[in-house]
Order: sequence, then C-alpha cells, then structure tokens
Amino acid sequence: MTQQRWWGGPLDVEQFARSAVLRVRDAVAEIAAARGLPVQVSTSEALIAASFDAIRHLRIDGRAPHPWGEFSGFFSARDGWLRLHGNYPHHAAVLREVLGIEDRTGLERAIARRAAVDVEEQVGAAGGIAVAVRTEQQWQQHPHAVATAQDPWSQVEDRGERPTLGPLPARRDRDADELARPLAGVRVLDLTRVIAGPSATQLLACLGAEVLRLDPPHRPEILDQHLSTGMGKRSALLDLREDAGAERMRHLAAQADVILDGYRPGALGALGLGTSDLAQLAPQAVLVSLSAWGEHGPWGQRAGFDSIVQAATGIADRCREGDRPGALAVQALDHASGQRIAAHVIESLAQARAATIRVNLLGAARALLAMPSPSEDPGSPQPPALQVAASAGSAGPDGGSELNRVPLVSVPSADGALMAVPPPLLLDGASIELPVGAYGASPTRFS
Repeated sequence: MTQQRWWGGPLDVEQFARSAVLRVRDAVAEIAAARGLPVQVSTSEALIAASFDAIRHLRIDGRAPHPWGEFSGFFSARDGWLRLHGNYPHHAAVLREVLGIEDRTGLERAIARRAAVDVEEQVGAAGGIAVAVRTEQQWQQHPHAVATAQDPWSQVEDRGERPTLGPLPARRDRDADELARPLAGVRVLDLTRVIAGPSATQLLACLGAEVLRLDPPHRPEILDQHLSTGMGKRSALLDLREDAGAERMRHLAAQADVILDGYRPGALGALGLGTSDLAQLAPQAVLVSLSAWGEHGPWGQRAGFDSIVQAATGIADRCREGDRPGALAVQALDHASGQRIAAHVIESLAQARAATIRVNLLGAARALLAMPSPSEDPGSPQPPALQVAASAGSAGPDGGSELNRVPLVSVPSADGALMAVPPPLLLDGASIELPVGAYGASPTRFS
C-alpha cells in the first residue's frame, strides 16, 4: 500500500490503523479457507482511513451526528488541563453534582478554581469521567502506569477446543447480489458500547454472524452511536439487575459462539455474569473482555474512553497546539482495538478454540506511543475527501488513484436513510455493509 499520511500529527496513526485492519483481513482469509469458501478478502487505503473516522462521515437523512456533549472536552484547571467525558446523561449528572454546575460556562468556572488532579479524583470517585492531562513522563510515574507497565494490549487465554464451524457453499446466487459471508451461522452476544466493541461486532455482523446486542433500558446507547456501528445487528434491551433479565442472559450465553463484555471491569461480575461466570455458562464460547485501563491496578475498575486515555497517557500532550492540549484526528485507540478484537475472535473460531480475550485501550495507547515517528511525506496530509461510490471496492485493493475518496454507501435504517462508511474489508471486491435495525426493538433471542 502507498504509505500516505491522512491525518498528520506527531504519531503514526496511519500505520497504526493499517496494521490493525490488515491483521483482521488475514484472519478473515483464514476462516474463509477453513470453511471452504473461495473468496478474496482485501481492503483499501480509502476504506481504512474512512472507517477510523466513520462517525464524522455519517449522515442520517442528511444530518451530521453530534458526537460530543456539552460537558465533554478539554478544560483549563488552576494548575493545568483536564479532559472530561459527559456524553452520557449519567456521566453529565455526576459532573453537575460534584462540581455544583448547570451549564458549560459554570463548568469552566468551577474547574478553573480547582487543581486538575483534585477534580480527577472527586469526579472519578463519584462514578464520573475526568482525567488530568499528563505528559508521557508524568503518566509513566503514575501508580496505575507502574502497575500495568508490562501488560500487553491484548492477551488470549486458550480454554480448549470448541466445535468446528462447518463448510459454507461457495457462492449464493450472484443475480440476487448476495455475498457468501464467512461467519454465517456464528452467534454473537454483544454487551459493548461506544466504539471499540460495537465496531468489532459490526464487522462480525457484516461478515455474516448473527449479532444480538443487549443494552440496559435505564442507560440506553446514544442513537447516533447505534447508527454508526449497528450494521447487520439486532438490538434489544435487557435489565440484567432483574432476576428474569439475568436468567435470560444466561440462556443466551449458553447458545452463543462469541460473547463480548465492554462494561467497566467487575460490573457484570457483580451480577454473576463476569468473564469467569460466562466461561462456565458457555464453555464453547469465545469470550472478550474489553476495558479502558486493564483489569487490575489502582484504576483497574474505572470506566474510560478513547479521548480520556489519550489525555492521561501523554498523547494529548504530544498533540498539543501552543499551550493547549490536543487529540488525535480520529478515535484511533477505539477503532484499532475493535479491529484487534475482531481479529482475535475470528482467529479463535478458525482454529476451533474456546478462548478468553482481554483487550484494553491503555495498551493501545502504549502501542501507538511506542511506534517509530512517522516519516515525513512531501506536501500536506491528505485525508480522503467525501466521495459517494457505487461500490466501496471502487478504490481497488491497494487504494491506487482512488486514495482520496471516502467510499460512502447508502444504508437503510429504521431511523432514516444513512450515508455511511462500510466496514474496512472487501469480499471479492465488494463492500459488506448491511442495514441498521431499530434500536432496542428486537426480541431477546437468537433466530
């Protein structure tokens, strides 16, 4: 592939993205071969670049999404900077209560009077999301960084054999424009939110898996997030705090081939549905545990987001513009982790292994920071421009002359017509997008 830079900046996010997608491409080729499916699996520079920036390109009946809430972003504290995440109502409510504010102006004033670490500790203790912006050196001295310094981005524990997936027909009727998808017949239970987990399960769904996403009715997903990562899935609401909901979850887990948990470490475990519980309920399943900070250390049970991990670990400081911290042009920690999750899951299925896969965004940040500095290209970075394509494969497997096009596709949804970026893989040169179903409208069962 042409090693063009799309976003620029001090870190090689482009190569980080390429590596993540190429790994999952190879995993899909492996499982297709294992199932006797003669299909060419490829990608393109345009697809990779666009998929890491999918929500910015999304249009819902022509409307652009608004991914950031009033209480999200960088805020100047008495002695430095803070990054807050208040997109979800319950996190915004914590900021209102802890800081005694009502609007963004009040938030800015309240933070300006406080030390950054004090706000981080007070908001975090109350269940909110805030971190002081640190340099890499400051983060490396933080107790959580020290406790997790040797932890990998992802790890796979082999729990033994699982049933082999059966062979697939070579190709359905080409006249009906139906792809033979290599994960057909795989059942996936999706308990993830935001970007990393949902982008992984969207890819699995578009590769043919039956994905059932479950959300708590008292904390629904933001609709634009659902529309950005909901292709091919069924979405249902289930309250796991209730005995009936927990029992239903156990019934579904026993039928699943793959189960993904993206909640704060320990949250599902407190309900008897943690990773170790699921390993007993579903010995045949590939299990995924996704976290922001890993599962041990001082912050091991904290929630977090891509932007928050960037701020804590020194990425925001590296992206600084003048005296103000900055951010990566895309949520690269999330998207690369989502691709890595999908690759591990598909590899485990191809090899007929029941595995427990653990992935954390902190490890993604470490991996990105450890990469060599990007080589400078002559000229400015060139992010792909909007380009509606009849097929997302129009860029060709290696990008070529179509490098600067975003291969948008038209996708039906229950909430309006979508123009969206498909997942970053091609099967026999064709894109793999699927419709987006209504949020929370499906029954809690597999077909």
